[in-house]
Amino acid sequence: MGSNFQFVNPEFFWLFLLLPLLILWYVWQRNNQTAAFHISSISGFKTSKNWLAKLRPVLFILRLLALSAFIVAMARPRTVDENTRTKTTSGIDIIMSMDLSASMLARDLKPNRLEALKTTVAQFIKGRPNDRIGLVEYAGESYTRTPLTTDKELLLKSLKEMEYNTVIEGGTAIGSGLATAVNRLKDSEAKSKVIILLTDGVNNTGVIDPKIATELALEFDIKVYTIGIGTNGMAMSPIALRPDGSFQYGNVQVEIDEQLMKDIAKKTGGKYFRATDNQKLEKIYEEINKLETTEIEEFKYTHYNELFRPWLLLGLGFIALEFLLKSTVFRGFI
Repeated sequence: MGSNFQFVNPEFFWLFLLLPLLILWYVWQRNNQTAAFHISSISGFKTSKNWLAKLRPVLFILRLLALSAFIVAMARPRTVDENTRTKTTSGIDIIMSMDLSASMLARDLKPNRLEALKTTVAQFIKGRPNDRIGLVEYAGESYTRTPLTTDKELLLKSLKEMEYNTVIEGGTAIGSGLATAVNRLKDSEAKSKVIILLTDGVNNTGVIDPKIATELALEFDIKVYTIGIGTNGMAMSPIALRPDGSFQYGNVQVEIDEQLMKDIAKKTGGKYFRATDNQKLEKIYEEINKLETTEIEEFKYTHYNELFRPWLLLGLGFIALEFLLKSTVFRGFI
């Protein structure tokens, strides 16, 4: 909502140029109508000061003020209040299914893959205020962390709390992660249903084959964008647990089943991306954000508050006061 002040017909302000001419005309006329009588001395005359005579220009000033008020009124001052309401005409439901296996703690992205992903996904969520978004996490098994919602604060809080843990079984069950996401979208009535499936490994566990999960997505008309995260070659990754529970890191060969991820994306009408560093990961989500646009219908309501009436009344008031003074106080001097 915005409010501003404006004049509809500002060209009438040019009339203010007449005021100096009127003042000059008044002075000239007054000088010409005043008779002068010259004598050598007024010592023999009794003089008195008439203050009413000296106040006669007040009538002309009132007339100038009235004219000024009328000019402002003709310029039509007003305030404009605009209210905008948006309506989503083609909403998108998006489930982000994210790999939370131990390898997501690898440090080839800064500070590690998981934290880099959370930062990027948070920006993606903030950039889609009109869509429903949900979060699925998986490792050796999968579960829904946040169902589809438009509550972005809830999503961001849930995303911030995501971290590697040993509660769910270890491994990388890509099929399960995809199937859980499909299950969350299958009953959606949105015109566009999208899954963003991210992993940094190969499918090595789970009870659902990724190909079956892909067929399910296809059956429910769900588009899947797949992302492989991890640098090419070696990466500092967790290789063992120390006695204190912390990870011991070592160089590990990065393995991503890119062919599987490409197949999933191709069959469902999506696209495969590879994020080898933080910048590429950010650009991937920016590209998906552009590919999946939401149609927005905007309604704008404008309220005009006309302010010329007070100026018109003010001008009439000055004229009325001039007429009153001319008919009473200054009657004998005009």
